[in-house]
Amino acid sequence: MIFTLNRDKSRKLIEGLTEAAIIVRGASVVMSNAAARNLLGIGIEGVDVRQVLPHPAVIERLVRGGVTTPEEVEASGFGGARRQWLVRIAPLGDGALLVRLIDRSEARAAEQMRVDFVANASHELRTPLSTLIGYTETLRERTEELDTETTGRFLSIVHDEARRMQRVVEDLISLSRIEAEKFTTPTEAVDLEQLIEVSVEGAARMAEERGSSLVMQIEPNLPPVAADRVQILQVLDNLITNALRYGEQGTPITVSAAVEDAMVHLTVADRGEGIAPEHLKRLTERFYRVDTSRSRSLGGTGLGLSIVKHIVERHRGRLTFESEVGQGTTVHVLLPVAAETLS
Repeated sequence: MIFTLNRDKSRKLIEGLTEAAIIVRGASVVMSNAAARNLLGIGIEGVDVRQVLPHPAVIERLVRGGVTTPEEVEASGFGGARRQWLVRIAPLGDGALLVRLIDRSEARAAEQMRVDFVANASHELRTPLSTLIGYTETLRERTEELDTETTGRFLSIVHDEARRMQRVVEDLISLSRIEAEKFTTPTEAVDLEQLIEVSVEGAARMAEERGSSLVMQIEPNLPPVAADRVQILQVLDNLITNALRYGEQGTPITVSAAVEDAMVHLTVADRGEGIAPEHLKRLTERFYRVDTSRSRSLGGTGLGLSIVKHIVERHRGRLTFESEVGQGTTVHVLLPVAAETLS
């Protein structure tokens, strides 16, 4: 259906739209809304549309004429190099076309993340699986040729690779559960100091093996936090284990907690190699590793900090990283104090 609108009605129409919109007649932009002017430039009215929307497929549809039914074009190249758009073109009558720009950047980014996630998960499982198949085939087909020591070494490798796959699958399941609960904010009043003590006790053996001490610095009378006990313990375990893995052997790991406004500020600090600035923003990406070979050799799955991020977000908290190359890394977690404590 084609609508014929006067200028005032056309202006009201596009100004009422939340997305960027312009009206094109011939090859010129005859009208625009505030969102379009913010995106494409203040002085776009009266300008050739080929300069305003420099995308071949969009220009071809707008300039060729004869658009009688709504059309859609996927485009990029304006409003930022990485932004993706769905351009919707609809006839208004008298040769005028309404052009709406629907920002698809976040949707495309999410879609790419899903694709990357599947690819990375497949890779993480394929590598140990290939090792398992290779060694088990050797054990099955050449049993009589292998001495006891070699057989034992092969079985140890098979066991380690199977455990590696198990850790990846467990972390994937954990991440899935956390994401499913992200809209449910925990409200239970949880004693964070007690959880820190439990996590530190659980990491004591690993700390001893690395010659490191675990130092707790807990503010007296620390108020309870509004939290899911199991998930916060998971955060602590991940952060303390990471600090032990990547901190320098023989140096202390410090876990501290103190009140900061209506939040409890938890930190886990190591003295290690530190992390270069270009890596800091990507630490919570799934399967992202600063040093891939080292992480795998130490038993990391590449999912730990992603799990921490999603748990902290579910708790309406905040996660940040502070690091200096050659000095070490400190992870900061802010968690809300339980409501009953504030009342």
